Order: sequence, then structure tokens, then C-alpha cells
Amino acid sequence: MALLELDGLTKRYGGLVAVNQVSMRVETGEVRAVIGPNGAGKTSLFHLITGVVRATEGEVRFDGRKLTGLSSYQICQAGLSRTFQLTSLFPEMTARENARLSAQARLALRWQPYGGAAVFAEAARRGDEALERLGLTDVANRPAGLLSHGDQRLLEVAMALAQRPRILLLDEPTQGLSVEETLSAVETLSGLLADGQLTVLLVEHDMEVVFRLAQKITVLHRGTVIADDVPEVVKADADVQAAYLGGYE
Repeated sequence: MALLELDGLTKRYGGLVAVNQVSMRVETGEVRAVIGPNGAGKTSLFHLITGVVRATEGEVRFDGRKLTGLSSYQICQAGLSRTFQLTSLFPEMTARENARLSAQARLALRWQPYGGAAVFAEAARRGDEALERLGLTDVANRPAGLLSHGDQRLLEVAMALAQRPRILLLDEPTQGLSVEETLSAVETLSGLLADGQLTVLLVEHDMEVVFRLAQKITVLHRGTVIADDVPEVVKADADVQAAYLGGYE
């Protein structure tokens, strides 16, 4: 059984079909990328998976459990964490405080009227561990708003990772980065994923990043899956080439 399963997932806004009958399987330990031209429905798909918007049709299952209809909070508690296209941090808080707060949000005892010190200590430990894995220990005490854009993007990944997710959804983690920052981020993410312990669903516009990180690729065009295979096959697919060159009908 796949860890994450999408069956016929569809989202309509009146006459506009943003996501059209998308089915997908993400296996435990897999790194899968979702790619497509601008407006293909990639971020809309992430919103459906994580409960930001409700599906018109179809179903999302996580480890056999139906997630369709649950709130974003409930889906996060089930073990899915995500980053967003636009940087979303607490700029006046330090990187360490951002990571700790994110970790604390998923701890089971966070609202109990006793044991607060233990909860804070565990959140701090998880946050520091995530910062270390993303190479951010040296900037942990700096306000997030003063970090470089590249480090801010990595901090978002660290915050998601601090929640100890069973699957991590990364929405354009290199968006807005310079060539040098992108290369550095890819090196860091590649190291993070090297042991195969994380299951990742990745939306990314930079094809070099996709081919470096992903084991499988799903291609969307106008909300519909037009290819789903290993990188080498997808790269040679005529429909994929046409979609990116503007010739796909």
C-alpha cells in the first residue's frame, strides 16, 4: 500500500477545472516531483492534499486513512507537513524560535496544563535537530527576517521537518533563489534525502533541481496528468516537451 494515494482528485471553480481527475501513488521513502507549465495546477494540487481547499471530486488517502474533508490542522497532525511558494516565517523571531514553534505545534502534550517545561524542551530539541540537518545552526540565533533569501527558504524546510512528518511536501523550495543559492540549496536537500528516510512530494519549476532530486515525476498540464514515470522517460516524452514549448493541445 502506498503512503499517499490520490484517486480522481478534481477541483472546479465554476467552469474552470484547476485539477482534473488526478490519480497518484507516493511510496514510503520515495521522492516524487510534480512539474508542469505555469497554471498547470501544481499548487492547487498541494492545496487539495493539505486541506487548504476542498476537492470537488476524488479522494486523498494517507497510510490508508481518508483525508478528504479534514482541516489543514488535522492533516498536519496526521503526519503531513508542507512549505509554501511564498516565504512564510515569523521575521522578528530567531530561526531557532521559528523551528521550535513549528515543532511544538505537533507535540501531543502542547496544550496540557502541566509538563510545559518538558514540552518546550522537546520542541527545542526537535527544532535544533532540524536546523542542523538543513545547515542552519550557525544562523540559529539570527532573526529570520535578516537571513538571506536562500537561508529563509531552507528555514521553512527546517520548520516543516521539525514536525517530524511522515511525508514532506515542498512547494517550489528554490523559488526566487540565485543560481548560487539554488546550487547550495540543492546540495543541502540532496544530503537531507540521501538516506531514503524521508518521503517527499516536490513541486519545482527548475528542471535541473527536479532531475537531481526526484526518483519519479508526475507532469501536469491544464490540471491533467500527461506523464508519470522516472526522470529519463519523462524528459524524453513528446507530450511533456510539447507542453513546455507551448504546442500541447
